[in-house]
Amino acid sequence: MDKDEYQKLVKEYTPKENKLKKAFLAFITGGAIAFIGQVIASILQESFGMNTTESYTWLCLITIFTGSFLTSLGFFDNWVSKLGCGLLIPTTGFAHSITSSALDVKKDGLVTGLGASFFKLAGSVLLYGIISAFFLAILGVIIYG
Repeated sequence: MDKDEYQKLVKEYTPKENKLKKAFLAFITGGAIAFIGQVIASILQESFGMNTTESYTWLCLITIFTGSFLTSLGFFDNWVSKLGCGLLIPTTGFAHSITSSALDVKKDGLVTGLGASFFKLAGSVLLYGIISAFFLAILGVIIYG
């Protein structure tokens, strides 16, 4: 079997993905999470007398805890594979990346495992986010004085 025949065989048996369906499912999932988040924020404001800033701060904490907890139980990866990237809104996705990195190296100890690898995946997000914010702040000072 030569290379071309092999490529044809691989192409024939590779499952086709429905990108439109995946995009729609991710959109619906992200919208549902946003709706649930808004309901939680409204409950915090009405029931506990919090202002908007406090309720959204608590909402962030709740979503971070939920993302980390579901990752530690092993549910989050399965749900992302089924529901798509809509589940990875920035807060839960960031919590998932840190928790999964920590779980991968927990057997290596606190310093060489957890301490060295805690931000393995999230570190690049932090690095480029901070660098981008720095340059955008300089640009803002130049433009707006």
